[in-house]
Amino acid sequence: MTATGRGPAVAATGRGPALAQARGELSESVREALRTGSPPVYDPRSLLTADPWGEDLQLALYLLYELHYRGFDGVDDAREWDPDLLRLRQGLETRFLHALRAGVPAGRRSVEEVFAPLLVEPVDQSDSVSRHLETDGRLEQLREYAALRSLYHLKEADPHAWVIPRLTGRAKAGMVAIEYDEFGAGRAADIHARLFADLMEDLGLDPAYGRYLDHAPAPLLATVNLMSLFGLHRALRGALVGHFGYVEVTSSPGSRRLARAMRRCGAGPAAERFYAEHVEADAVHEQVVRREVIGGLLAAEPELEDDVVFGCAATILLEDRLADHLRESWARGVSALRLPLSGES
Repeated sequence: MTATGRGPAVAATGRGPALAQARGELSESVREALRTGSPPVYDPRSLLTADPWGEDLQLALYLLYELHYRGFDGVDDAREWDPDLLRLRQGLETRFLHALRAGVPAGRRSVEEVFAPLLVEPVDQSDSVSRHLETDGRLEQLREYAALRSLYHLKEADPHAWVIPRLTGRAKAGMVAIEYDEFGAGRAADIHARLFADLMEDLGLDPAYGRYLDHAPAPLLATVNLMSLFGLHRALRGALVGHFGYVEVTSSPGSRRLARAMRRCGAGPAAERFYAEHVEADAVHEQVVRREVIGGLLAAEPELEDDVVFGCAATILLEDRLADHLRESWARGVSALRLPLSGES
């Protein structure tokens, strides 16, 4: 029997990353449940009072979501669908989703209105992390940025793949075409997650999946949790398409700046290649995602326009929160990470 006593045993794997250290009551309850195979123990009132942007809630959600990706070392694969864990996850998601809806600009806007500003480079880029790294960033800041973004880029395109069976026609075809490129167009060495692992090696970082989870603060965890939240719920398929649209529309100019940053700091050819690859590929993807994926979805299901707008707006909200954290930390001369990268080559 499994630890929950609900079915045949499934061997715990040793392939996933180690469980992260807890950051509060909720993440401790998840960690202990996964570590011991027992149900999570927590005060239900804590779900009503937890900071939706805080370290504890965001880590708890991340740990639960990761069960749907590669799991954790020593944790039974069957815990992915454990009803006690799913019940806790639903409570955490409700808190997070409410904060997201409260945080995005009020009032209904069209897809054109929410995406139009993203298609034009702003004159004032003083709040742009990629512009800072391009012009003034130091190598240690590039290493911190890569360590943080590794929590997404080492599974790049995986959260978005969940939307494929929920799309039809033009939207499905366009989504698959973009994902095909993200997954290396049939070449394992060119999978974007593999390219990012190469980037990390150039920067003297450990490319192991999930290696820097303990280092990542809540603003970063929230950006990754957002994709999982949207991806794991069919009802939020429009929001996931909106998120995907934001990523593809903004990727090319940001990647161009980051490629220049890597070159200026002498990060290495693989570090530069990852972002250079995205400059060209995502310039094409941007057209496909707007015309075929979003356009095709709304042609088939026009009632999802508000969800597409919400997905894009929520992504902007969380990316701005992360950018604020990075800029403020670096402006004060301190690390943006929870733990230092010391001791690595």
